[in-house]
Amino acid sequence: MVVRVAAMLLEYGAESRLIEQLSSRLGVALGCTSIEMSLIPSAVVLTTLVGDASVTTTRRAYEQSINMSIVHQIVTICIEAEQNPRDIMRVEYALANIHANAYPAWLLIPMIGLSCAAFSHLQGADWAGVGVTFLAASVGMAVRRELSRRNYSLLIVFAFTAFVCTLIASLAFYEGISTTGHIVLSSSVLLLVPGFPYINAMLDAFKGYISMGWGRWAQATLMTLMASLGIMLAMGLLGVQGW
Repeated sequence: MVVRVAAMLLEYGAESRLIEQLSSRLGVALGCTSIEMSLIPSAVVLTTLVGDASVTTTRRAYEQSINMSIVHQIVTICIEAEQNPRDIMRVEYALANIHANAYPAWLLIPMIGLSCAAFSHLQGADWAGVGVTFLAASVGMAVRRELSRRNYSLLIVFAFTAFVCTLIASLAFYEGISTTGHIVLSSSVLLLVPGFPYINAMLDAFKGYISMGWGRWAQATLMTLMASLGIMLAMGLLGVQGW
């Protein structure tokens, strides 16, 4: 059960120190003497010590979208387990009922479009460019959400979403619709900036989890490179020069 919690925390974007602390606290609350753990970006190796006996378990962490709602629910479960020690059935029931509190698509998609459009306005885009940015980012978010729902690789999702966003943003160059087309191009793909993975990578590195920090940094960099590849393919197809 403890290794399951650790793997879920790793999958949904918790930092390494939080994973180690919560797993140790949960293990002690369930009656273990102590918990020893080793983390790599794709798996958890956990040793449970109970008296003089020990059991080592390895659990693979599968690729999931970052979801702090699930991380928060796991934190709550661990706190409740400490308040009700050795109540294993209670913890099992709580873990089985974890659910993602996702925003509805009708709200999420236009809000992402609006945030990218607002950034383009701050960068000096004209109103036609702001409108094109809103359209490109909204459609791009819808594409990203649908591809993620179908369990495509995150790298493929980033590349294809960037390609779609750039294609639609290029409408700003059509017959002079906007005079700030390059601002539209750069603003419409802001939804693909992997900020959270980069933050986690830095936090892990500063807190002594060097291998986890490098692994997460490499993953975030690959996502950025795939998004850049999608952008360059679209720009090459359309003959758009530079940014």
